[in-house]
Amino acid sequence: MNRLWPSRKVGMLVLLVAFALVAAACSSGGTATTTTTSTTAAPAATTTTAPPATTTTTEPKFEKPYGGEAVVAQDQEPPTLNPFVPGGDNFVVSIIGQGYFAGVQEIDGFTLELVPELVTELPTVSNGGVTVNDDGSMTVKYQIRDEAVWDDGTPISGDDFQFTLDIILDPDLPTDKTTYDTIVDTKVGPKTFEYTLSAPTVLYELLFGTIIPKHAVEGTDFVADWNEKMWPSAGPFKFDEWAKGEFVHLVKNDNYWKTDPETGQKLPYLDGVTFKFIPETEAGLNAFKAREVDIINPPPATESIEQLQALESEGARVEVLAGPIWEHLNFQFGPGRLERNENSCNENLNMRKAVAHTIDKQLIVDEILAGQVEPLNSYVDAFSPTLSQEAWSQYDFNVDKAKEFYGMAVEEMGKDCSVVFSTTSNNDARVKLSELFVDMFGKAGIPYENQLEDSQIFFGETLDNGKWDLGEWAWVGSPGLSGLIGIHDVFDPEGPPPDGSNFYRWGTPDSSVQDDATARFAEIRDEMNATVDDKELVALINEAENILADNVVIFPLYSRLDPGAVWEDTIGGFKHNPTSAGITWNMEEWYRVDLAG
Repeated sequence: MNRLWPSRKVGMLVLLVAFALVAAACSSGGTATTTTTSTTAAPAATTTTAPPATTTTTEPKFEKPYGGEAVVAQDQEPPTLNPFVPGGDNFVVSIIGQGYFAGVQEIDGFTLELVPELVTELPTVSNGGVTVNDDGSMTVKYQIRDEAVWDDGTPISGDDFQFTLDIILDPDLPTDKTTYDTIVDTKVGPKTFEYTLSAPTVLYELLFGTIIPKHAVEGTDFVADWNEKMWPSAGPFKFDEWAKGEFVHLVKNDNYWKTDPETGQKLPYLDGVTFKFIPETEAGLNAFKAREVDIINPPPATESIEQLQALESEGARVEVLAGPIWEHLNFQFGPGRLERNENSCNENLNMRKAVAHTIDKQLIVDEILAGQVEPLNSYVDAFSPTLSQEAWSQYDFNVDKAKEFYGMAVEEMGKDCSVVFSTTSNNDARVKLSELFVDMFGKAGIPYENQLEDSQIFFGETLDNGKWDLGEWAWVGSPGLSGLIGIHDVFDPEGPPPDGSNFYRWGTPDSSVQDDATARFAEIRDEMNATVDDKELVALINEAENILADNVVIFPLYSRLDPGAVWEDTIGGFKHNPTSAGITWNMEEWYRVDLAG
């Protein structure tokens, strides 16, 4: 199962599964295609009269031009190019690596879902690619694409998958062996690979995110020889040069095997891509303004975004998307909350509903994010948007409803319930949030107080001991079912700290709320971790989302911004991807607009 650990370093709680993010990120990208088949029967003909002759004119397909290069601004320089060694999990390693890495899966920038890359389809129970065996083990089968080759023309084979596994499991190498070390058997074919895990786990969907070419790497020093250069490419580009402190340059892979689904043309279009290292945000923005770089993915400050948007009249296109980091309000259900607020009434559902109807999420988004994204109505959106039921949309901003529910809570609790809000004092957005709450709770007639703390204290003593009343922090989502299943651990009534991650203490042994909902959620969480059937998992995820929403265990607010910008009059085919795949996920489809005839 996925584990979720608090991170003090970045001042937020980070979901995951660092492994899952890295494994999913280290593959190059491409746009998924969908074939639609109609099952509607055609009406029977009722006449024998021949229809009049028609003349159709087929519009010629737009042929995208070949040649030229793109320059991408990057605010970090990689510590290594090897994704399997220490430092290889740095985000910039995967951003650059999208040019030459390839694996089982990638993240589609349009659907934000996992899609197949080196394999013909992602294995599931439904399609027969995953089998739970009678002895409790689980077998996963990959069918490798016939056309997939390395840049020297060598076919990508099951031997490469096996060699990758051997590298990962080598006890003398500093590789992350999580989940791989539960593989008990493998079968290898020219274009197939099959492995058996000792027990079922949904983490299988993120294994083999980057494959290593056996014919090139075998017999070399895996750490020393593949640190500042890269092995043969399975992606659209090849590694060319790393000028330390300046840039990494990639060149076209003439043996790349993908074609453009729109035009049928062979990919990639560009001759090369340069990643230019510009560590200062303002310097990067200035380089973009001066057209020294074609593409930029700056930190998500509204000031930076507005500077980029001001360039849209000059040919820039700016995509500001909801990123995977999602902020949420939450209630503390354990006894520690009473040390913060003796009039806390979090155990009362009507009190929690009163708070939900008090919050004006649109105002929060407008004030903190300059209205750049929509408010969040479910945590599921940060993981797998297509599965989201928007379950928190039932709680509209409604002062009258807030007053009504608050009145019922006071009557049921027999005291004047109040709210004390705590979060990090050294985060500007959260400080602004606390200021907005003063007026919101005042309008609803709910006694309210801010008690913010330094992040070291909040993410230390306060979090660990449950010493808050109403709190706020962020989790990080990831595509696929594994991350979405993992997030439910943080609400598991059977998982209180320090061994578990249920910092909210909802339904835990010391919780003020233990009812049918908490009991059922505990069962759901166990059932999630006992199956790999995708249909069963989706049904359980839907049920879990509704329980958390109906019982107002948390209250999702918004996803942090993730901006990406391109000079669209220069580079075509760019589509920002706010997931761990990043802005380079479909770099094989980029082309120079200014070369079009």
